[in-house]
Amino acid sequence: MKTSQEVKDEFRSKGVSIAAWARAKGFQELAVHRVISGKSKCYRGNAHKIAVLLGLKNGEITEM
Repeated sequence: MKTSQEVKDEFRSKGVSIAAWARAKGFQELAVHRVISGKSKCYRGNAHKIAVLLGLKNGEITEM
């Protein structure tokens, strides 16, 4: 698992903005910022998916 700072550093090292990543993955930019900042609990829904995709959380992404 990664820390929030590691995720931010990875975005910077790749030259990708959080907004661009969010658009490419189909998420709202604000939702991604909330996950990275820790303001979202990431228990379910899009916040869970974002956290797993970013490596902030171990888990599975399932479509129900």
